[in-house]
Amino acid sequence: MKYAVAIFVTMMLAAGSSNAQVFIPKFDLEGHRGAKGVYPENTILGFIKALDYGVTTIELDVVISKDRQVVVSHEPWMSAAICLQPNGSEIPADEQLSFNIYKLTYDEVKQYDCGSKVVEHFSEQEKVKAIKPLLADVIKAVEDHIRSYSRYEVDYKIEIKSGKEGDDIYHPAPAEFSDLVYAVVDAYLPWERIVVQSFDMRILKYWKEKYPHVRLALLVGNTKSPEKNLAELGFTPSIYSPHYKLLKKEHVDYLHTLTPTRVATGKNGRNGKLRVIPWTVNEVDDMKRLKAMGVDGLITDYPNRAAGIGLGLNTNGNGSNKK
Repeated sequence: MKYAVAIFVTMMLAAGSSNAQVFIPKFDLEGHRGAKGVYPENTILGFIKALDYGVTTIELDVVISKDRQVVVSHEPWMSAAICLQPNGSEIPADEQLSFNIYKLTYDEVKQYDCGSKVVEHFSEQEKVKAIKPLLADVIKAVEDHIRSYSRYEVDYKIEIKSGKEGDDIYHPAPAEFSDLVYAVVDAYLPWERIVVQSFDMRILKYWKEKYPHVRLALLVGNTKSPEKNLAELGFTPSIYSPHYKLLKKEHVDYLHTLTPTRVATGKNGRNGKLRVIPWTVNEVDDMKRLKAMGVDGLITDYPNRAAGIGLGLNTNGNGSNKK
């Protein structure tokens, strides 16, 4: 039943504790692929760990399997950097593109271990056997953790991983891809808690036209000005998300003068203005600098570090970041 999980969670939060609250954070701390710096990326255990660090948004990536399941994964293939084959052997780096998730059923996908391998540059990451989960299973696990432990709702920021060169090779074309994602989310969550993001402007344009009630975020990795990127997109999204090294104070000031084409209001700091949330900010000094610059949040592999400087929410009923 539509929204059944969300309604159940709301009821349980109300009944389970007199201290249960919905926090309204001034600053949106987003756990990148869960908490990639400390736990395997895009895994259910990683998302739970991010909740324990007090993130206000779960950030994840989705791809599509051969049997049209929405799978949580950064690459549309089995990355040699993080995954092992079902027999435990390494995936040759020069052959990883042939391990195409779009050509595998989900029953085949879940045979791969994408948590046990040591990941270069992430020495703090705990190793544990893990599979690439379905988006539906992530939602169910996160909502259950909220009901049982966190006691505050989080948003979900879902990145649709696509590009024109990958259409019908590594993923469906934008319309089918988007509709598959929409159907899963619509079955479990209210849309006020969802942001859809992409580097692929075709995706965002499709969602704006077909699903105008959904907040959108433009991911940016180019050196064009915000004005040029937004002109190319053709509308003002709810969130502008550049790589943090591309962001200047004057960009933040300019972007804060804009109003999204689709105005979203309500909890999680949504005040009807365009929000600026850079990626992927991992060093504490950069976090502090960007916060002082006036950004509305940040995406990080290390939500534990951000929480350590007061940017997250506690899980004991005290919001360190609430209005």
